[in-house]
Amino acid sequence: MNRSIFIFILFFYCSANAQSLRMNRNIAPDESALAIQYYQEGDYEKAAVLFEKLFSSPNNEGYFDIYFNTLLKLKKYDAAEKIVKKQIKLSPQSEMYSIALGKLYQEKGDAPAANKIFNDVISKLPKDEFKIRMLANSFYRFENYEYAIQTFKQGRKLMGDEKAFAFELLNIYRFKKDKPMLMQEYLDILPSTPQLLPQAEAVLSMVFEDKTDYQTFQAGILKKIQREPDTEIYIQLLTWNYIQQQEYDMALRQLIAYDKRTKADGGTLFNAIYTFVDNGAYETAIKAYEYLITKGKENQYYLPAKIEMLNTKYSIQTKGKYSKADLDLLAKDYQVLLDESGKNKNTLFAINKLANLQAYYLNQEPKAEKGLEEALQIPGINAQDIGQLKLDLGDIYILTEQPWEAFLVYEQVSKQFEGQAIGNEARYRSAKLSFYQGNFDYSNGQCLILKTATSQLIANDALNLSLLITDNTQMPADSSALKMYADAEMLVFRNLPDRAVKKLDSISISYPQNSLADAIMMSKAKILIKSEDFVNASVILKKMTDEFKDGIWTDDALFTLADLYEKKLNDIAQAKIYFQKLITDYPGSMFSAEARKRFRNLRGDGV
Repeated sequence: MNRSIFIFILFFYCSANAQSLRMNRNIAPDESALAIQYYQEGDYEKAAVLFEKLFSSPNNEGYFDIYFNTLLKLKKYDAAEKIVKKQIKLSPQSEMYSIALGKLYQEKGDAPAANKIFNDVISKLPKDEFKIRMLANSFYRFENYEYAIQTFKQGRKLMGDEKAFAFELLNIYRFKKDKPMLMQEYLDILPSTPQLLPQAEAVLSMVFEDKTDYQTFQAGILKKIQREPDTEIYIQLLTWNYIQQQEYDMALRQLIAYDKRTKADGGTLFNAIYTFVDNGAYETAIKAYEYLITKGKENQYYLPAKIEMLNTKYSIQTKGKYSKADLDLLAKDYQVLLDESGKNKNTLFAINKLANLQAYYLNQEPKAEKGLEEALQIPGINAQDIGQLKLDLGDIYILTEQPWEAFLVYEQVSKQFEGQAIGNEARYRSAKLSFYQGNFDYSNGQCLILKTATSQLIANDALNLSLLITDNTQMPADSSALKMYADAEMLVFRNLPDRAVKKLDSISISYPQNSLADAIMMSKAKILIKSEDFVNASVILKKMTDEFKDGIWTDDALFTLADLYEKKLNDIAQAKIYFQKLITDYPGSMFSAEARKRFRNLRGDGV
């Protein structure tokens, strides 16, 4: 029996009889626990002695199942038959004891006698949902899953509802890993309960073992689509199925065909594109947006498609390797959108993205600065968006060598939104700017205030920066090395990775006794990740976690390493190792909760 199921059943037995046990003075409080321990350890002889005593005590029928199973383990069939027939006489209305007798016949090898009992019990089922469930649960408790399934199917006939008991059947099929029936049940139930789609995808992804399973499921979906071509949930399932096989263009082809066939407005396709983007299928996503744009300006998804297509292109061009020509073209596309739709609160995102391109990728900082300053004058923008605009403008002031202006903007937002997320972000940026400038005391003071911030991420970053400053300002040489590190971080901020790496490498040459090795390694790893050199980034992070077990950045490094193995290097085994290490060795880390969730998902725990 599955261990988790066994433990649940034992808990059920003992909980059901806890009150009667307390009232029965002939039973020592620890006898039940000891009997269960013997059973778990496989010492059935000792367990049987105790369970017999427990079961024989008044009002302890709840021990029947475990005592009965113990006798079956010992092949003491006569004793088992004696107690089950006694219970049938005492409770003739209870099907559970009849099922137990059938189980006994099964164990003895008398399948015809067992099946006769089981079929007889099922044939007497009333049209009563509660009793149908009770009978199926009785079969389930004795591990007779096939008859539990038959009970629910008979229940469907009696209730006149082919969708009844779907959740129970799904659970049994899932426990049995009966892939064909699991597929069929989901295909049958999803049109009426589309909210189950995320669960279906999660469960099927855990039980499917290879491409053959996905192809079998695909055939089943296509049959359903042939019969019900307008049922949207099947299109969503087929899209997911193609995506699991990384057949993104096939998924898009199916979605477009559905959109044309049903003369839809593009909503199903638009929502599916986010999945393409999440899986890195950017080119497929762009093709999908282009199709939606061809529907014309009157279509409700025309502007959203243009916007998201630009955002997707932005993601492509600002990650990893890119050409200036591509960036120029992207900037032009944003400008066309602004010219077409105007500069207003609805196109604020485009103003922001264009400014980011100009400032960090096209060496057009003055244009970016002007664009954001003008955006602050747009009417109708809410206070939060104005605050974010000011923070972005402050960052650009740093690039245009106006640190004092940046400092004033950060302080202004910090005071206006005191205690709020955006206010804490402003204070942290002020601390970082002071750090870049070598004003370590002020930076540390701001960080100490932020240690109590409601945002765990801000609090963690502030704590790390504070510890970095405290650990590296004890001696003049330490402070000088830290200033070089701060200069390198400024270069990273300015999107000058090559110069940043050279500066980081020079620290050990100028100050061979510095204590910044782990911080330098973390910075280099982040630079490599941004340039999509995931293999070399993982090498640095692994070395870092091996050599600096008590370092400031070690838990960050472990989480980043596990994330790389899971999402970029496709090495699930290594991802699990590093998530587990983070959970075990750094339970207080801000990353531990997410690591635990990701580890359980990779391990295949239930949804």
